[in-house]
Amino acid sequence: MASAEPLTALSRWYLYAIHGYFCEVMFTAAWEFVVNFNWKFPGVTSVWALFIYGTSILIVERMYLRLRARCPLLVRCLIYTLWTYLWEFTTGLLLRQFNACPWDYSQFDFDFMGLITLEYAVPWFCGALIMEQFIIRNTLRLRFDKDAEPGEPSGPPALANGHIKTD
Repeated sequence: MASAEPLTALSRWYLYAIHGYFCEVMFTAAWEFVVNFNWKFPGVTSVWALFIYGTSILIVERMYLRLRARCPLLVRCLIYTLWTYLWEFTTGLLLRQFNACPWDYSQFDFDFMGLITLEYAVPWFCGALIMEQFIIRNTLRLRFDKDAEPGEPSGPPALANGHIKTD
């Protein structure tokens, strides 16, 4: 039947990294528009965001798989938000040692060492909800067909509720 296999951890890391990078650019563009009414929407980020987001979301994926049957959704999202703050602070502190930290929240009222700010708690929480419900869940459903020829359409798989049937 179908030879589809789940994506490897490296493949999922790559998808998570690209997703996080894109979201960072879009968030900074939207922030620039809301704060400065800049119609150019100049979204910015750093190449470090690929590693930061890819690794963080892969870790949250592991949390999701362990917590989904044990904790309600809102509790999981709170845990992911706390993880995000810890990860942002840790990676920011490390990057700051090399003068490479791309963010500085010093101008915010509730910042800590300019590396994290409580003003982003609601966006991080909403991002955690979207990350679990759409990004992680759908990425875990993706399959790789090792027997397919590149550029050639494969036969349509028999689907049941979005999953490949394996009669």
